[in-house]
Amino acid sequence: MSFDIALSGIQAINNQLNTVSNNIANAGTYGFKSSRANFSSMYAGAQATGVEVGSVTQNIGRNGGVLNTGRTLDASINGRGFFVSRDSQNTQLFSRVGIFKANSTGFLEDSAGNKVQGYGVKPGSSVLGALGDIQVPTGQIPAVASTKMGYVANMSLEWTVPALPFNQTDLTTYNMSKLSVIYDSLGGKHNITQYFTKTAPNTIKVNYSIDNGPATATSNLTFNASGALTSPPVVGVVVPTTNGSISGATVNINYTGTTQFAGEATTSADSPDGYASGSFTGVQLDENGSVVAAYTNGQKQTIAVLALASFPDEGALTPVNDTSWVATATAGTPLFDRPGTGMAGKLSVATLEQSNVDITSELVGLMTSQRNYQANSKVISTESAMMQSLMQAL
Repeated sequence: MSFDIALSGIQAINNQLNTVSNNIANAGTYGFKSSRANFSSMYAGAQATGVEVGSVTQNIGRNGGVLNTGRTLDASINGRGFFVSRDSQNTQLFSRVGIFKANSTGFLEDSAGNKVQGYGVKPGSSVLGALGDIQVPTGQIPAVASTKMGYVANMSLEWTVPALPFNQTDLTTYNMSKLSVIYDSLGGKHNITQYFTKTAPNTIKVNYSIDNGPATATSNLTFNASGALTSPPVVGVVVPTTNGSISGATVNINYTGTTQFAGEATTSADSPDGYASGSFTGVQLDENGSVVAAYTNGQKQTIAVLALASFPDEGALTPVNDTSWVATATAGTPLFDRPGTGMAGKLSVATLEQSNVDITSELVGLMTSQRNYQANSKVISTESAMMQSLMQAL
């Protein structure tokens, strides 16, 4: 019986060494979670029969260190949750490794080539679509016509009324001019030039020129004794567009916040909306999990949001290749959320989670296993010597 007990000890230690060696081998693996072999005693009735590895515990709850990579398609999870992907067999995989890329067909993939799962977002909308593959639009985005422009400035109180009537070709007949660029529905650029002329102590006349044409449209900005704008806050200017785009588009210029104080005339905001068409240049991640596509026209559009999965018992997940896990019945039903909501942790972009293996503890455990192995081997050799003596006495 002692032979069997000692042999079970050696077998259990061998199984423990498999776990320890796997931890040490993966000490440099991104997103790896260490495991621990748990010994359990064995009995047949009241008779001890040895030991076995009763269970293996995964230390998923402890986060590893964070490595800064500077790559905008890398991400780590600060807290609970797993990135979700789908392999070629349509199996959902869960991982802590946030290394992503857009493949040749436009789908967002993880480092193992599995399709990353998330919620689609229609550009310009905040409504999330159904959970599924994330496809990055790699073509061109259409132009968007300008419809409004925010313009905030200080019209100097020290301006004087010009002696001659306004003439846009004569700099002495107005006090200041500002040019802004807007876009028509096909992405064509148009210039709006504003000519500001003081006509009375609290009145500034604005003449508008489109594409360097005659300044025909006008408005009058009036201010109170405190230098605040009283009217009008918004002025609509019609832009005669060409080349088949929508004609007669109105751009509403919002002057809210414009003042008339003493000192230098300054412009603090000149922000028309709209933009020309643009070609895809790349994709990046945001801290809130948004997948953002960038284009040559300077625009950035959120096209999807990464999904994170949380489990009631994440330690019951089954580990598989590529530092991933698959769901099990004992792990419970996964809960899918965007990062930072529900039980899902927040993202840290341009970083990766390192292994949570404690090398020092693993090496100490390795030495302990070696001593236990030697002790069990000594039991077998002692029992063998005793049996040999007994056989010689007979």
